[in-house]
Amino acid sequence: MDRRDFLAATAAAAVAPSAALDGDAQSATRQYIELRRYHLLPGAKQRAFIAFFGDVSIPAMNRAGIAKVGAFTVLFGENAPSLLVVLAHQTLDTVVSLRERLASDAEYARAGAAILGAPLSDPAFVRVDSSLLRAFEAIPTVEPSASAGTATPRICELRTYESHSNRAALNKLKMFNAGEIPIFRRTGLTPVFFGETLIGAKMPSLTYMLTFPDMASRERAWSAFSKDPDWKTLSTDPQYRENVSAISDIILQPTPYSQL
Repeated sequence: MDRRDFLAATAAAAVAPSAALDGDAQSATRQYIELRRYHLLPGAKQRAFIAFFGDVSIPAMNRAGIAKVGAFTVLFGENAPSLLVVLAHQTLDTVVSLRERLASDAEYARAGAAILGAPLSDPAFVRVDSSLLRAFEAIPTVEPSASAGTATPRICELRTYESHSNRAALNKLKMFNAGEIPIFRRTGLTPVFFGETLIGAKMPSLTYMLTFPDMASRERAWSAFSKDPDWKTLSTDPQYRENVSAISDIILQPTPYSQL
């Protein structure tokens, strides 16, 4: 079995407990969302890597078939020097082949030579963590912020829900697909993506990203959501009890070159 077949088989197996979801496991309408967190060296190295990513890496990824790439720094939360990247993949093939596509891109190699060729004694960054998500049925593709690519100020919120079992995780996924996402939209919790974790740390889990003009609008939206009558009905439905055991939450600042 080659590595592409292995990744496809792994992704399919990760969601096998839900017969309702199996039928569209390879649906072209549901994107695969890759989350990367580059752990950076502080100071000049951090600035150089962030500049490289916007000037060189994102254009190369676009040429390689990744239409939208988000790039964010941490505003509030676990705030060691880092760059959080969101890649929207149409198929698993681009997940597997991206590194080779970039390696064969002559412009990428030329423009990024200082970062890509950094020696062991003077690395450009520390390491990168990565996870792979599959978009929800209710929001099958990444939805770029209306302010992406402009100078309009905005923030993003990245939330991860962990569950104590696959059954509980699938139940929370069902809750979102059953009507929670429309409540988000109506109350000002504007989504960028919702994805279930196929491969990554602290599984089973799901992760979603929201976008807001500022922190004040975020507070107003979450307050409206908590008071929404449809949310009160859904959240008190006995079938959706005890499906989340831990939540992590960070506030992100989009880089000027972020496409999401």
